[in-house]
Parts: sequence; structure tokens; C-alpha cells
Amino acid sequence: MAAPLKVGLAGLGTVGASVARLIEQQRTVLADKCGRPIEVVAVSARSRGKDRGIDLKKLRWFADPVELARDPGIDAFVELIGGDGNPALAAVGAALKAGKPVVTANKALLAKHGVELAGLAEKHKVAINFEAAVGGAIPIVKTLREGLAGNAVARIYGILNGTCNYMLTRMERERLSFEECLKEAQRLGYAEADPSFDIEGHDTAQKLSILASLTFGIRVDPAAIYVEGITSITTADLEAAEELGYRIKLLGVAVKTDKGIEQRVHPTMVRKDSAIAQVMDVTNAVTIDAEGIPPVTLVGPGAGGMATASAVVADIADIARGVRAAPFGRPSGKLKVSKKAPMQRHEGGYYIRMLAVDKPGTAATIAKRLAQHNISMESIVQRHRGPPAGGAEKGKGPVPVILITYATTEDAVRKALAAVQRDKVISGRPQLIRIEKN
Repeated sequence: MAAPLKVGLAGLGTVGASVARLIEQQRTVLADKCGRPIEVVAVSARSRGKDRGIDLKKLRWFADPVELARDPGIDAFVELIGGDGNPALAAVGAALKAGKPVVTANKALLAKHGVELAGLAEKHKVAINFEAAVGGAIPIVKTLREGLAGNAVARIYGILNGTCNYMLTRMERERLSFEECLKEAQRLGYAEADPSFDIEGHDTAQKLSILASLTFGIRVDPAAIYVEGITSITTADLEAAEELGYRIKLLGVAVKTDKGIEQRVHPTMVRKDSAIAQVMDVTNAVTIDAEGIPPVTLVGPGAGGMATASAVVADIADIARGVRAAPFGRPSGKLKVSKKAPMQRHEGGYYIRMLAVDKPGTAATIAKRLAQHNISMESIVQRHRGPPAGGAEKGKGPVPVILITYATTEDAVRKALAAVQRDKVISGRPQLIRIEKN
């Protein structure tokens, strides 16, 4: 059997400790599968004395992860520090320049510096593997980069943030308000004290930027993605979706159009009978629409110590086998720039919920404005009367009206709703949710 692959591990948080533990537990199996043993021989972390539930006595300790990355006593470097700057960036760069393959779970680092790091890896003829950066235990990177290398992909979309999916699931099942559900998610540890990065869609956007690069050969660029979070979603929207045969999910979507690659993150209506609609709680899922095959949906845990560690160890195993692929599926120099696609050009169906003023001519005015912008309706639902507006007689409050459109453009919908608001036949701002065909 070949000599062991000696691994340097930077970052001993929940994921790092799980990686060390998994490699030890699966020592024999990994050696058999890879043709050589895998050994963690050196580590770096902020606190040396912290109890992590693993034996670190035999390992060499580095206070500086950059020194660990350059250490001639390791064959591969694993970065689990996190963050889009130093020390993670400096350490990964040092390892690649020293000719050492890298494994990282750091989506933020890849979203900001992925193309640069891919170029370094190619220059020094080593791998940079990042399966754990998107979708946790879901093998989506290998699927796109290797499993579907011969298939042209038209669209990729998925649930990429467990916090948002958990909240939407709880809101739907238990009719909790957004605020109530967020407090519960924070109490259970599913949401951070400052949850904005998750609930406003930025975490999903970083992951989508990586998937879009792998799928369409474009440069990783979160700034090219339209981003909208879930803070506007109410129980009224979830109830209406259920009645209409839909479910609301925060999706990251990248699709090839005749105008280029459209990348977007937003709350989305999906048919309840679709595979992605069945994915609940903190679970992640990705669906790939590829030429020549039916849609492929991969489902699994998107976070957590052992789920993420399993993806990290799989990447280490590829290095032990001598497997090396272009990080984003093709040479970094051939990755194209993709500009942010204006959402006004987006085409699809829409869910619109508005509070219509109870007076003669309201329905006709709304219908007229929609018709002026060539918007056809698939269904119209009038719900129970809303509470009286200020000064209105009891029972004369605004009437909730829900519209489902056939395929149209975002520009047409926005212009029609702006005109309806100017006509003063609705109360407040209308709710708008895009419908994704699946």
C-alpha cells in the first residue's frame, strides 16, 4: 500500500473536530477505498486547551494556519476557518503556492476569491476541492463537475439555506408569524443572533454563485445575482399557496436564457407535487434540468458537523486517490463574465396578493391595468373581507384578492401594479411572488 496522505487541518470547530473524528473512525475503510491511509498529522486552531472530544496529543500544533499550510510535513491542507479574508485566504493561497492540494468548506472565500484561487491551483497543478461549501452532504459539486460533464444544463435551482427552509416550514405547518418563527429558530440554534445574512438571501446567493459557475462556465460573482429574502412572507401567503396547490420556498435559480445567464434568489411558488416542494425543515435540495435526461434532484442535510465533514472527507479521499479536476469544471481562464440580469426581463408566472378597496369599479380598474400590459390571469381568488380601514364602516374594509398570472414579464407586472396603486383602488403595497415552473 502507498504511503499515507498526511493532512494538515486548520479550524477545529464543530466541522473540523468532526472531520478528524470521521477520518479516525473510517481509517481502514478509507485506506481500502483510496489505496493508501489518510492521517491528520497537524492542526491549527485559536484555542489549544479546548475539549473537542478528540485526542490531539499526537498531532503537531500550529498557532498560525499559514505556517501549517506551508509545512513540508503535510501533503494536503484542509481549511475550515471560515470568512472571505485572512487568515483563511492567506492560508489557502500559501498551501497552493507550496504545491499542496486544498480542501475547503468556505463558501464565502470561494464566492469572493474562487476564480483567483482556481488559477493558483491550476498553475501549481494541484486540486482545490470544495464539495462541502454548497449543500453540505449533497454531492452537487461532483455531480456538476464530473457526473454531468457531458450534459448541457439549462437550469439549476434549489433550497440552499436550511434556516429559511426551516422557518417557512414552521410558518406553514403551525401558522406562526415571521417574527414568532424567527425567535423560535434563534432559540433552537437554527438562526444566528443576527439572522440577516440568511433571511435576506445572501447565504443562498453565495452558494448559487458557485453552482452557476460550475454549471454555465461563468466567473463566480455574487454581485451578478438578484437577491430578495423571506422577510415579506406572511401566513396569508402560505395559506393562499396551499389552497392554490403551491408551496413557498426560498430558491436560488440560475437559468440559461437567450439574453444570458439569469441568476436570482427570492421566495418562490413551487407546485406541491414537485420534488423540491417536499423538502422541509433544515434540509437542502438542488434540481438540475439537463439535456437528454429527466430533472435530477439531490436532497440531503445542508449543514451540521457530520454532514459537512462527510463532504470534506470525500474531497480528501479524492486527493488520496490522485483525482484532480479543474476547480470549476473548466480552466479558470475560460470562465466568462456574467453581468447581473435585470429582473425586469424575467419571464414567468406570478402570485399577486392585494387588498382591494371596497367600492364600485375597483375590479374593473384592476382588470383594465393588467390588460393594458398584456397580463393574462390563470385564476382569481377573493378571500374573506379584511379589517376596516381607518374610518371605514364595519364590514367595509379592503377585500383580499389573489391573482395568479400566466407567463409574463416582471416589467409588465411592476408597471401594472404601479398603475393600480396610482388609481388608489388598493390599500398598501401588493405582495408579489414569482412562480417557478417545475
